[in-house]
Amino acid sequence: MDRDEFDLRAEPHRRELLVHCYRMLGSIQDAEDLVQETLLRAWRAADSYDEQRASIRTWLYRIATNACLTALKGRGRRALPSGLVSASQDAQAAIELNTDVAWLQPFPTAGDPAAAIAAQGSLRLALIAAMQYLPARQRAVLVLRDVLDWPVADIAEALETTTASVNSALQRARARLAEIDITEDDVDEPDDRETSSVIDDYVRAFEAADVNGLTRLLTDQVVLEMPPAPLWYVGRDAYGEFMARVYAMRGPAWRVLPTVANQQPAVGAYVRGDDGRFHAHSLQVFTVTKAGITHNVVFFGQDLFAYFDLPLHLE
Repeated sequence: MDRDEFDLRAEPHRRELLVHCYRMLGSIQDAEDLVQETLLRAWRAADSYDEQRASIRTWLYRIATNACLTALKGRGRRALPSGLVSASQDAQAAIELNTDVAWLQPFPTAGDPAAAIAAQGSLRLALIAAMQYLPARQRAVLVLRDVLDWPVADIAEALETTTASVNSALQRARARLAEIDITEDDVDEPDDRETSSVIDDYVRAFEAADVNGLTRLLTDQVVLEMPPAPLWYVGRDAYGEFMARVYAMRGPAWRVLPTVANQQPAVGAYVRGDDGRFHAHSLQVFTVTKAGITHNVVFFGQDLFAYFDLPLHLE
């Protein structure tokens, strides 16, 4: 292949490779870097590509998986606050951002052409967070087998190991996830219309600084967590107390734009500044069940807004 042909054949797979690398790494930023690394490695090895042995898509996945395994060497897991510290009992606790922790990041899935691929296995935050507990090779085996439905023999070839080793790693990975008990991975979800109604009501209450309206939409044991602050709360009352504090600190003037993250409803929240404009504040990802909102992960940091095609300011 010359470079033009390579680009023409590889480019259609870029987005799904990004999904794959995100599953492995838990970071949209790292995933983008690894997709670039994958395509660079593939181009350098283009002369050795044998179309009779594997499709270019399979070949690229193999390169991407091994690039991720290399990148993960010596790295700790990406985490959410609930996986690091105990729930706070103090709604007035100091909000101190900890940028030394490798925090889990959300992944944009609104109108994503890779959504059909992602649907083969969950992209929910709870599952991505749980997978971070797995050693890198177990994570790779689990994704290739249970998400992408690769034959064990193909996985063994891609990872340069034996089928027995793959089966063993897969068994250990599934057992570890069962121990973690990802309750959110099997939520009793309402249909799209009902979910949209709940989120619409939440947005109206949020923009009106209506704490009572917000808490009516929550379940009794709702979880609120806020990376990169190592802080999280459990319960409707704690959630309400914290939101009352937010409005007291930042004022009641907020705007919200809807989006989708990890195949879950999400919003970008904007707070009015001294200049009268609304500035990007946080990206909030919800778990919605028929009983109400059970989880809200509030990601602080304007750097994430660009990945979701959300502006940094609103007039």
